[in-house]
Parts: sequence; C-alpha cells; structure tokens
Amino acid sequence: MDKSGGMVCVGLDPDPKRLPGFLRGEDWGRVITFNKTIIDATYPYAAAYKLNLAFYEALGEHGWETLRETVSAIPDDCLTIADGKRGDIGNSARFYAAALFEEIRFDAATVNPYMGWDSVEPFAASPEKGAFILTLTSNPGAKDFQFSGEGRKLFEAVAAKACEWNELGNIGLVTGATQAEHFRRLREIAPDMPFLIPGVGAQGGDLHAVVENALKGFPGGGLINSSRGIIYASSDTDFAEAAGSAAKKLRDEINEILD
Repeated sequence: MDKSGGMVCVGLDPDPKRLPGFLRGEDWGRVITFNKTIIDATYPYAAAYKLNLAFYEALGEHGWETLRETVSAIPDDCLTIADGKRGDIGNSARFYAAALFEEIRFDAATVNPYMGWDSVEPFAASPEKGAFILTLTSNPGAKDFQFSGEGRKLFEAVAAKACEWNELGNIGLVTGATQAEHFRRLREIAPDMPFLIPGVGAQGGDLHAVVENALKGFPGGGLINSSRGIIYASSDTDFAEAAGSAAKKLRDEINEILD
C-alpha cells in the first residue's frame, strides 16, 4: 500500500474470448502476454494482484504454467492472492496450501471456513503467508446461509472466529462490496482485520459506501479488488494504457473518499 499509494487490488481473471482481438487465438501464450502487459501497466497503482484460479484451470493443460508465469511476473512488493476459496479436511488442505504457496509461490489465498480450523490452518501456519476467510459475499445466494441465525448471523460468527484464529496476524476477511451496509458491524467485530473487498465495478458495489464503512479510520484496512473494470477497460490496442488509467482512477477515487 505504501508503494502504490493506495488500496487497489487488480484481479487478473483472463477470459480468452475477451482479450483484445489481436491477442485472440489458439496460442495459450497470448494469455501470458496479456497478463504481463496488464501487470506492467497497473503496477504503479496496485498494492496487490488477485488471480481467480478458475480462469487458469479452464485453460487445461497449459493453465498451471500460465498461472506460474503470471505470478512470477508480479513484482515482489505487490501482494499476490490465489482466489480459489479452498476448503477441505486438514490433510487435503495441506496439499492445497503447498500447491499455492510452495509450487506457485502465492503470498495469500482465499479460504472457505465451513469445515473449521483444520481446513484453514495450513494456509495460516506461516507468518509469511496469509489467508483471507470467506465471510460475506456479493452473490445473490449469500442470503441462503450467511444471514442465518437468531441474533448473531452466520457471517458475524465467521468474522468472530477468524479473529480468534488470527494469532499470527496473517488472516483477513473476504467481504463483498454489495454488502457494504453490513461493514460497520463487521468492523465492530474485527477492527484490526484487513478486508479483501471484491464486487466494485462490474458487480455493482458502491465504492463510497465501501470506503466509508470498511476503510475510513482503519489505516491499512483492506484491499478493493477490481477485475473486469480494469483489465477490460479497452478491447483495442490501447488496452494496457486503458487498464493503467482505470487502476489509477480507482486508487485516486478511494483516496479522495478517505480524505
């Protein structure tokens, strides 16, 4: 955040069908070219990069290599986040964590806490790695479970438990931008937790409400992720310049609200 002067997280979620026309084709290396160009253009304004693993797994046999090369291209002073929402029994979670942290060398991962601490612990075992716990999401189905419970809601219980687990100071919360009206409550529960906030832009999250409710008064309080709004800011030959401008604009808008 100090490096970039802001809280922007760029989502590197490449859809081969949405790449600029001159980068489309069967050559899987074009996705790497696209990602590296986006990284170069947005790096001055980005505190972090989040890679949704589904977009790479869908590339088939070349997906893992694309993932590895993309992460390797991100400068060391930017946080790299594997967004796979992993959640399995402890033994399996250990191997998921090893794949992401040791093989690909991500800094952090999103984790589904539904199975409890043993499914989270491998991602939070080292102070040099981190876990963002899935807490309150932007999708319509969030209401099916996350708001259940008499009195304290499930998402509140998850936030409280994440605070208990955070002995090494390397756990944060995933909180969807369209749920900004609940962020003040989450801040009461987890005042010192960094929030990873997707859903601004294409998903309709209100940036002003997000910053006011989750970040204002909490220095270093989180990262606001934008994927499509940055990487697809243009579909023409100026896509890199447009992505850089979009990342800078988001950074400056966040800082203006914070001031």
